Amino acid sequence: MNKIEQVGFVIKAHAPEVKSILEDLIAYFDEKEIACVLEEVAAEKLGLQDGMKREDIPKKVDLLIVLGGDGTLLSIAHIAAQKNVPVIGVNLGALGFLTEVPLNEMLLTLDSYLEGNDKIVSRRQMLQAKTEKNSYFSLNDVVINKGALARMIRCAIWIDGKMIAMTRADGLIVSTPTGSTAYSLSAGGPIIQPYIPAIILTPICPHTLSFRPMVISSESEVKIQLLTGGEEVYLTIDGQRGELMKKDDTVTVCQSGLKLQLVSSPRRNYFDLLKEKLRWG
Repeated sequence: MNKIEQVGFVIKAHAPEVKSILEDLIAYFDEKEIACVLEEVAAEKLGLQDGMKREDIPKKVDLLIVLGGDGTLLSIAHIAAQKNVPVIGVNLGALGFLTEVPLNEMLLTLDSYLEGNDKIVSRRQMLQAKTEKNSYFSLNDVVINKGALARMIRCAIWIDGKMIAMTRADGLIVSTPTGSTAYSLSAGGPIIQPYIPAIILTPICPHTLSFRPMVISSESEVKIQLLTGGEEVYLTIDGQRGELMKKDDTVTVCQSGLKLQLVSSPRRNYFDLLKEKLRWG
């Protein structure tokens, strides 16, 4: 049995039927005498005044339930990983590679997890990105990207201290295997099973067609220096956080010591998920 005393809820506020789903889940946990902790917008949905800030919830709970899409889960994943709190993502969005539990398997998944089925818990490796002033944790990807009106940007790339390339492209994606089905996939990167210890480098619309996506060891360290000045260039973490970069700024990316415990449905495995989401066959 997985002992849970408090469960937290993070939601996509405008997702369809999210209020009734919340009510059903709260009734489910009330029956099991497990306390529920709601983020502010979730509490407001139910007419309650005791909601917490989203970023504070993982500090208070033993399990986190995300009702929404992948963006909602990514907004809290780095904090949940730091607090070692398992996350169940219930898909109320469109695609949902992270919020992979469908609504009709939500209670089945909860029952299975509470009964102690640890086979449905996937420990997802995360990246750490360091700039001169900040340090970030990433579940999906670290992206250097030009602004909407900027020209192509130039970057120098080092792997384990050795310069491997000077690139001209719209940007560069450094991805985890989990993030291989996100932005990296759209930019032509490979799909990597989440359990493979790897880091993926995927250029965004490279000027040199010979610069192709690369898969390197998860033990490697990637350093990227921006060589372009006078353009809007952004460092973005999981599409959620980040900072503006200027000429000669560097970001160093490596495997972090954190892993996110992502709970999936007992009725499907990773390849079932790929077949469903990518509509194979």
